[in-house]
Amino acid sequence: MMFKFAVFLITLVAMEGVGTLAHKYVMHGWGWCLHRSHHEPHLGALETNDLYLVALALAAIGLIVFGNAGHAPWQWVGAGVAGYGLIYVIAHDGIVHRQWPVRPRPRHRYLRRLYEAHRLHHQVKGRQNSVSFGFLYAPPVAKIEQQLQRTAEQGEGCGPQPRV
Repeated sequence: MMFKFAVFLITLVAMEGVGTLAHKYVMHGWGWCLHRSHHEPHLGALETNDLYLVALALAAIGLIVFGNAGHAPWQWVGAGVAGYGLIYVIAHDGIVHRQWPVRPRPRHRYLRRLYEAHRLHHQVKGRQNSVSFGFLYAPPVAKIEQQLQRTAEQGEGCGPQPRV
């Protein structure tokens, strides 16, 4: 049982790295056509960017089914991927973007930092020169603001905006 839990936990943690790389190089790269909807105002609850979450869910389900068909560790990898997706929906959609009927305000220091980092991520319009690609980890806000300031000084971005 400890082995299964370890596989689940390692996968859950590793998914932040996978998510960060996918966000930077896929979503802000060749997959921008889907992710763009997340950076633009939209009406309604769904956006084309949600197809990435559907792909994550299908991968998790596929891994769980494969694991249940006699390839034991893979079901726990799938469970870790699914767990990451669930945490993403709660933290990113619920707390950071406040897309739920109940709109919690981040009070904990970690959640405030995550919220502020993602707000700064959205300040760059378009896919180039963006910062802070993690979903559940955010570098210190001052570091992100310095990155945006350097980009603005080079004439490549909009720079940090005053905090509200």
